[in-house]
Amino acid sequence: MDMTSNLEPAEADEVLGAVCTAARSHFCGARGSHAWDHTRRVSRLCERIGPVEGADRVVLVAAAFLHDIGRSCQDASSGAVCHAERGEALARPVVSALPLSAARRDNILHCIRAHRFRGDQVPATVEARVLFDADKLDAIGAVGVARAFLFAGEVGARLHNPDIAPEASLPYTADDTGYREFRVKLVRIRDRILTAEGRRLADERHRFMEAFFERFLEEYDGKH
Repeated sequence: MDMTSNLEPAEADEVLGAVCTAARSHFCGARGSHAWDHTRRVSRLCERIGPVEGADRVVLVAAAFLHDIGRSCQDASSGAVCHAERGEALARPVVSALPLSAARRDNILHCIRAHRFRGDQVPATVEARVLFDADKLDAIGAVGVARAFLFAGEVGARLHNPDIAPEASLPYTADDTGYREFRVKLVRIRDRILTAEGRRLADERHRFMEAFFERFLEEYDGKH
């Protein structure tokens, strides 16, 4: 069940409003594929999935607002910096000031640290699992396809390179295409979803994405 009963609704909204303001300040000049609108979509998915899974709303939504505040550091380093680890460090002073128990503050930081698909942290709480799923759901389906090509454009990649296997190309290069992202990451996301409600949403998004890339390759080769 929702574990925010020790906060009045107005108090919970005040806490989340403060976190939202603090988080948004980190997105000035962010790349479009991971800009503030991505965070807002993830937070809305958390609001949708969280009640079904019995998540603590304040912990979950606060973590959603903060989960990508380290992303610009990763992009600036061409992937050398882990944005989940950097994000946790950047979020710590914000979270420490919240009028929440130590356990809930620690949970927010854990959610941030454990949300990354390629990370080595296992989401150990229901809130971390919901955030992980919401973030991954925004990487598949119609929005996920659009973001994959947006990111490819941000790093100066081509539309597609049929002369090299996607698995043999490198991230943050001219061959880091939307199709490469689909082959090396997006096609695997559905099987990594952790919650029942997340899996229900992921099934439909996955089917759309597979159909899109099948048609994409046919059109690219002039077969359709």
